[in-house]
Amino acid sequence: MGLCPAPFGLWLLAWIALVPLWRSLYEAKSYRQIILLSLAWGFGYHGLALFWITGIHPMTWMGVPWLASWFIALFCWLFITFWGVVLVVFWGVSFKFITKRVIYKANIYYSLFRVLIGVTLWCVLETIWSYTPLWWSCLAYTQSPDNLWILQLSKISGYKTITASIVFINGLGTEVLLFTRYFKQLFQKILLCLIPLVGFISLHIFGYYLYQLPIESNNLDALKVGMIQGNIPNEIKLYPQGFRNAITGYKTGYERLAKQKVDVVLTPETALPFYWKNIINNSEFYRTVLQYKIPVWVGAFGTTKQGFTNSLFTLTGEGETYSRYDKSILVPLGEYIPLQSILGNIINRLSPLEANLIPGKAQQIFNTPWGKAIVGICYESAFAQHFRYQAKQGGQFIITASNNAHYSNTMPAQHHAQDVLRAVESDRWAARATNTGYSAIVDPHGNTVWKSNINQYQIHSDMIYLRQTETLYVRWGDWLTLILFLLSLITQLILVKLSKPLRD
Repeated sequence: MGLCPAPFGLWLLAWIALVPLWRSLYEAKSYRQIILLSLAWGFGYHGLALFWITGIHPMTWMGVPWLASWFIALFCWLFITFWGVVLVVFWGVSFKFITKRVIYKANIYYSLFRVLIGVTLWCVLETIWSYTPLWWSCLAYTQSPDNLWILQLSKISGYKTITASIVFINGLGTEVLLFTRYFKQLFQKILLCLIPLVGFISLHIFGYYLYQLPIESNNLDALKVGMIQGNIPNEIKLYPQGFRNAITGYKTGYERLAKQKVDVVLTPETALPFYWKNIINNSEFYRTVLQYKIPVWVGAFGTTKQGFTNSLFTLTGEGETYSRYDKSILVPLGEYIPLQSILGNIINRLSPLEANLIPGKAQQIFNTPWGKAIVGICYESAFAQHFRYQAKQGGQFIITASNNAHYSNTMPAQHHAQDVLRAVESDRWAARATNTGYSAIVDPHGNTVWKSNINQYQIHSDMIYLRQTETLYVRWGDWLTLILFLLSLITQLILVKLSKPLRD
């Protein structure tokens, strides 16, 4: 499963990768075995998928000693991996506890019950997990951005539709393996093995149908967006050389895009690493905007009474601050310290890292001269509910601004995959600007219309279209998990009652 997410993109493996764990749970004799099996599988998946976080090492440019930097990177990787492993362990233990009440026999109803329980538990646990501060590697993102047909299912009930589909096919495959022992004829065994294959093909056929639906762009408001990928390494970003490069790079990029007659320019997260009040106080970049009169979305630091924020500002061609969005989902340890009163002193002793950003309000509306926009800054791309809220409030297109220079090149690929999934879920065009890549334009079907190179200074202009459609997911949210939970509860009550005479 760890080979499925970007950049490896071996998404097909996800449809069989749970089978070994699922089958092993039947053979486990104790909960200790179940926990160990779940730990091994969870660490293999999340550990490999999230190994890019070790790319924060070395942090010597921040004044962190090499050895301390190595330990910090190792700790971060192990901690975030363990956070994902906990989900798998809970799933394995809960699955065994619930299904052990039902006698195993060659009966399709009992098999479907076990599959239903497996799917429901995974979806419920991912729902809970997604509301914690650490959230990234759900099963659904193993299919993005390469399996565009199956991504269309996210329009139904969000990414949970894809997660449910993956667990469903894996569960069917496991039950088939267990069932084949009851059939002696080869033809019967082959026929049985076709069941999960037919399910896999059917899901993709339905996804293909949704993928073929036309994206109407006629008679819709079009927006020509220019993007600047500044390519300023973190090693220099917050130092005088980085400040000079930022002013020069984004000023020059803005001028070139303005001459291309774009409607608006989008810059990455903290593209100009200054306080906003200093930028609009007659800075060189500000004077350039007044000269060319093209609006721009600027990534910079905002200020509040409590401290400063990671923000995106709309600056009009007349030099007015039209709107402001403050990043609300911050990166633990990177942008804030969880349990500050307990961990603050420990973190400060370990390294000189500062993590004291102020989060923005959970539910913000970002108005632009062209209507409401859906905004995500960096880490927020992983949180589907963050984008759904803004889409439901009338957001007509997506803009995301990210840095992505902290980690290895695997992280930008996975970040792009997250934004692709968000575009499909909400049926919106997306423009994403990053510091070092990948910047991109994505259409509502998840097609990447344009993608930048990694670690290069680039500018690009392209068209996106404003949309007011509402997918089932935007309208009703994750209704599928609720339906699965209710079905599982009802089915369990019925089967436990039926199986009691058999045990007696």
